[in-house]
Amino acid sequence: MSGRDSGGANAPVAPVIVRRRKVVAGGHHGGAWKVAYADFVTAMMAFFLLMWLLNATTEQQRKGLADYFAPDVPIARVSGGANGMLGGDSPTALDSMASDGRTPSRPFAGLPPADASEGEALAEAAETAALMAVEDVLLGRGGESLLSDEALRHVVTRLTDEGLVIEVFARPGAPLWAEGTAEALPVTRAILAAVARAAAFVSNPAAAAAYLPGGRQAGGGGWTLSTARADAARALLEQAGLAPHRMRRVTGHADRSPAAADPAVPRNDRIEITLLRRGR
Repeated sequence: MSGRDSGGANAPVAPVIVRRRKVVAGGHHGGAWKVAYADFVTAMMAFFLLMWLLNATTEQQRKGLADYFAPDVPIARVSGGANGMLGGDSPTALDSMASDGRTPSRPFAGLPPADASEGEALAEAAETAALMAVEDVLLGRGGESLLSDEALRHVVTRLTDEGLVIEVFARPGAPLWAEGTAEALPVTRAILAAVARAAAFVSNPAAAAAYLPGGRQAGGGGWTLSTARADAARALLEQAGLAPHRMRRVTGHADRSPAAADPAVPRNDRIEITLLRRGR
């Protein structure tokens, strides 16, 4: 009995082998990660391309691109314009905008023609960007405006093939001039002083024009009065710092070019200061 017990205690013990099996839920990974990685690489490539383009363009070019893609901004802070017939809008839409002091946006205004040489195209693009910068300074886009909120309600701008047109117009109960005279009221003086300050950012020639509403003011003396107001605007601009040699022309239009359908409304009593494109 004792011999068997001793033999049993010395018998070799068989090793215990434990097998662990890894179970992957849902099977193997497949190729979904490749799609995600490709999207990541594409996004990174676009990002670095954007960084390179930003570094390769000038500040004026970047500003022009930003303004091109910017949405329209309502009253007194819009740019655009087309001197052609109706400018691409219906007569009803134009009358409504004119009475409210708004201007339809024309982001392509002033762009060089497709057949222009590369040098001419770059020069015109640079001039357009400079005029847009003047517009932004005057209206306070991205910063403080040179004009008070009340004065801004008298101003609209538009960029045309001729240049940057800054239109200053009367509002109901808020005229620009002493009635029947070429004596500018304080709001008109303040606006023209701000225009002269903004115009100092460029060296383009300028033009001043005055328009009258229909009716009593535009009678036999309408031409004389509108011309006197245009000349008064010129004098105020020069007093505010605009170099006299920059003024190219001063014209009075009487009531011949109304901005609104009703010729007698105050909206037609206006002056236009144009920063002309070179060669115009």
